[in-house]
Amino acid sequence: MKISIIGAGNIGKAIANGLLEKGNVSSLYLTKRTLDDLENYKGNKVVTLTTDNVEAVKNTDLIIFAIQPRHFQAILEEVKGHITEQHVIISAITGFKISQIENVIGDDKHIIRSMPNTAIAVAQSMTCLCANKKGNEKMALAKEIFKNLGSAIVIPEEQMQAATVICASGIAFWMRLIRATTQGAIQLGFESKEALHMSVQTCLGAANLLVASGSHPEQEIDKVTTPRGCTIEGLNEMEHQGLSSSLIKGLVASFEKITQISKD
Repeated sequence: MKISIIGAGNIGKAIANGLLEKGNVSSLYLTKRTLDDLENYKGNKVVTLTTDNVEAVKNTDLIIFAIQPRHFQAILEEVKGHITEQHVIISAITGFKISQIENVIGDDKHIIRSMPNTAIAVAQSMTCLCANKKGNEKMALAKEIFKNLGSAIVIPEEQMQAATVICASGIAFWMRLIRATTQGAIQLGFESKEALHMSVQTCLGAANLLVASGSHPEQEIDKVTTPRGCTIEGLNEMEHQGLSSSLIKGLVASFEKITQISKD
């Protein structure tokens, strides 16, 4: 498959790394205004680096836009004359609706919105997808691409902003929880490297338990809490200090902010 990524920033490079790791791309164009931080791709025969977005569009079948929202309108205007009905357009841009894309390139194009997260670089993204009527014809292709890079689900477009908070911003939230657990382990006597390893593996184990068992988190919590035990003592203290409440408030605050950004 011939793919171009317009805007090889953090998310763009993460997608590129995931695609290259899986080896299911025959040609990959990466575009950016300056190519200095894309030097590590130069030795890859599959990859073409360019500052010319039109060149990338003309030479590929599937176009992934991963640029900042404020630049998207102008770049769409730049390349729209070279987008055909055969192209598949995937937007990974926060807050930019399908109708806004259609207003520029037309509703007769295959348009899909995606919201991956940076774990796509290690093929562990949680990616949410939605599409216009024409884009639904290519949804199976999009799901295949993103399932190879983690997990993918199709949701209504009106839920995409909430999905951005849970899945994309969520990476940062989970990183902060892992950091806090690491700091606690250091305070309890472990070296920082050991503490981080213990925290990361325990987080990974908890997630894999839920995936493998299909259990609700509380079912797994019940397995490690005993009457008057240390686990329930710690959990109750965390809840007294507002753990669950703070997380929920943080998610809601992020959602309110992304809603405001989309209005602006």
